[in-house]
Amino acid sequence: MDWRELRRLQAWRLHQQGWPQRQIAAELGVTQGAVSQWLKRAREGGGTGALRRKPAPGRQAALKREQLDQIPALLAPGPAAYGISGDKWTTVRVATVFSQVFGVTYHPAHVSRLLRKYYPDWRNQK
Repeated sequence: MDWRELRRLQAWRLHQQGWPQRQIAAELGVTQGAVSQWLKRAREGGGTGALRRKPAPGRQAALKREQLDQIPALLAPGPAAYGISGDKWTTVRVATVFSQVFGVTYHPAHVSRLLRKYYPDWRNQK
């Protein structure tokens, strides 16, 4: 639970104890408008559940975990195994392999992030 969620829940508790919105806002260091919105959400959304943090769903990952687990085996034979000239992997080359093998297109910068996260020593591959 983050501090913003705790603050919203505290506002609801104070409201339940009969505090006016103006005092709640002053106590929590927020505007009356913010308190008003939180209380409305809680009233219309069924209580404290409406005040809980709801992370943005975001875009679904193009590669599934099983595919990410295949990365070491894909990179082990080197770029030549995929018809790519040169003996060193680059993010552009890895992106090309992802496109060939998985049918997904990634920007090289994102490929770099994926590789650092799931396969930190990918640069040591030939």
